[in-house]
Amino acid sequence: MKFTKMQGCGNDYIFVNGFLEQIAEEGKTAQALSDRHFGVGADGMILIGPSETADFSMSMYNADGSAGEMCGNGIRCLGKYVYEKGLTAKTELAIETGAGLRHLWLKTENGRVRRVVVDMGEHQFLRKERLEVLGEEYGAVCLSMGNPHAVVFVKETGPLNLRELGPAFEYHPLFPDRVNTEFVEILSDTRLRLRVWERGSEETLACGTGACAAVVAAVTCGYTKERVTVILPGGELLVSYDRSSKRVRLEGPAETVFEGEWEMSGRMFGIKTEADSAIEGEAWSKN
Repeated sequence: MKFTKMQGCGNDYIFVNGFLEQIAEEGKTAQALSDRHFGVGADGMILIGPSETADFSMSMYNADGSAGEMCGNGIRCLGKYVYEKGLTAKTELAIETGAGLRHLWLKTENGRVRRVVVDMGEHQFLRKERLEVLGEEYGAVCLSMGNPHAVVFVKETGPLNLRELGPAFEYHPLFPDRVNTEFVEILSDTRLRLRVWERGSEETLACGTGACAAVVAAVTCGYTKERVTVILPGGELLVSYDRSSKRVRLEGPAETVFEGEWEMSGRMFGIKTEADSAIEGEAWSKN
């Protein structure tokens, strides 16, 4: 099976062209591929396929094999993939996701996609909760960006032990379908620092839907303006929230890491880098 590994601010996914590849057990395949010791290594897998209502469909799986509804970093990478692979010449795309239709605007330079803007749609429900986690009480702003989020404002994100806190929030009884948890440090009214524990993938270097959820919560609580730079361990994302319409836009980079082929026995071969693929006419084969 041929694949392409891509990342947006360090949030990395394995992309598979569903027009060419057939996968019988998507969840198990995603789990095997995502393993950072015995697989390719990623936060999950994304399948690109046809759609009757959009330009393409996106099926997303977390590193533990569970299905996810939406991924802001992943969908930006999808836009880069379909454009640079010649699956489309359009720079405005509609993508069918598990959270509904999402629209992309590709920012290109010399035939390459450098940044992507995503209309993340409207957030759903918005409520404040207080919950006990590991013997301490926390306040959380709970909402959905197509997937569930709990936003927790903290004094500093650096000292937090997410290996303990993350699972305790993810599997808290208040969230029967588990939850993504954002720990947010307010730097100014236009800048936030963020660490995210993603359900099914643990702590990741970035989370697009999490960045959007954090900004919605910060604006709602009166902490920031409606256009915010979100600083994550893997890079920066720009989030704009129109409070009147409840719509959120996300902008950030998308990069190709490498390409290869995968055998379910666990052997990986045929890897090439984006730099290699840019050399016209170069044949590659590394077995």
